[in-house]
Amino acid sequence: MAKATLHDGNTIDVEVHGSGPALLLPVDPRPVEGEQADEMRKWGADPALGRSLIDGLGDAFQVIAFDYQGHVMATPKPATLTPAAIAADLVAVADAAGAERFAYYGYSWLAVSGLQLAIRTNRLSALVMGGFPAYGAPYAEMLRVTNATYEMATGQAPQPEKPEKPEKADTGDAYDWSSAEVSTSEEQTRQFVTLYEELQGFDDRAVRLSCPRLCFAGSADEIHYDERWGGTHVSIGGTLARHRAELEALGWDVQVLDGLDHMSAMHSATVLPILRPWLAGALSVQL
Repeated sequence: MAKATLHDGNTIDVEVHGSGPALLLPVDPRPVEGEQADEMRKWGADPALGRSLIDGLGDAFQVIAFDYQGHVMATPKPATLTPAAIAADLVAVADAAGAERFAYYGYSWLAVSGLQLAIRTNRLSALVMGGFPAYGAPYAEMLRVTNATYEMATGQAPQPEKPEKPEKADTGDAYDWSSAEVSTSEEQTRQFVTLYEELQGFDDRAVRLSCPRLCFAGSADEIHYDERWGGTHVSIGGTLARHRAELEALGWDVQVLDGLDHMSAMHSATVLPILRPWLAGALSVQL
């Protein structure tokens, strides 16, 4: 196992699996177990997502796996989790694994990170963004949500009452995200405010990339928050569908997954049938 030194001097474990073209995969290689796994399943998450992706890709690609989300939650970076710092961290991971050229797949805010990486390095062989649109993205809405979450974490705003299990929403979401209790610390939440503050001046419509690139999201990926989050609507699938033509004209491959929401479009059973053949074609791999 390798270790990469990140922008703040902390280190992260890097696991390398398989052989072939290098693929940076910011996932937890270890399946979550016990009560935490049960809680994840209530929200539609896959406790073994990282392991499943590694196992499903390692026969054709050199998978460079690292739990970046777990790292930033364990070692928060409240003032320094900027797009440039994240891109530098991802390059440091590639360096630690000995990968001069590498593809990248990230989902949700880790997809945001992948786009920021792509505009800052010429070492990227392919880019896959899942669960976040590459054009016309809701950066302003995400700042409102993260600011509201930060205010709850610091006691400046009331917490929602925690239900025994996530409730179905009336808005088409799989679950009512407004019922989620904020259990993160001030530093943990502040780092994402820093990220989306830095992104307010970013114009993704002006991005021009040359590497092969794919963006996908579920058609039902529409997250509605109540008044505690400013009544914010974060449109992922709808935004991707509306700008599909613009993205394809810029050379992106686009997939809008019918009926899937933010969590279900993230599952390995959904992602692997998309990722394996697309990466194989982009990187000239014989499956």
